[in-house]
Amino acid sequence: MAHTLSIAGAVHTAISLVPIAVGIYCFCRYTVINPNTRIGWIYLASLVLSVLTSFSVSSTGSLNPAHVFGVIVLGVAFAGVFVLRFSFLGKARPYLSAFALTFSFFLSLVPGTNETLTRLPVSHPVAEAPMAPVILSTLMVLFALFVAGYIAQCWFIYGNAKKRVSI
Repeated sequence: MAHTLSIAGAVHTAISLVPIAVGIYCFCRYTVINPNTRIGWIYLASLVLSVLTSFSVSSTGSLNPAHVFGVIVLGVAFAGVFVLRFSFLGKARPYLSAFALTFSFFLSLVPGTNETLTRLPVSHPVAEAPMAPVILSTLMVLFALFVAGYIAQCWFIYGNAKKRVSI
């Protein structure tokens, strides 16, 4: 039987949907999450809020591995912001930034996928446990999309850099 959401869980879930929606918007509209834009900062701020609100939700009543995972997601995302400042990385900076921010998006889908498939539909959830084959298969598909998406981003970044040089 599925576990019901507490009020804190419902708030956390609602807030956690924001970086997912913003990330999808950024990928569709701009190909990358650009931390130098307003929408990029909305992604980052909502990701921070999502992780912060996760600390109010715990099945054990204390810090658990999911909270640590959230902090890792934030670390990856902000690495994507700060890598742009390291001039010694040269032309690799936009590629590394895109990788980190896209990877943070992928990582944020992991707990969301797990929670969604173990809770919905309420009467008979799709998966019974976090390591259920359907969850692992879904995460593998999402990982494949991440890899394909990052390759497309690299092609886009390269194409834009080439246009700037030839003009």
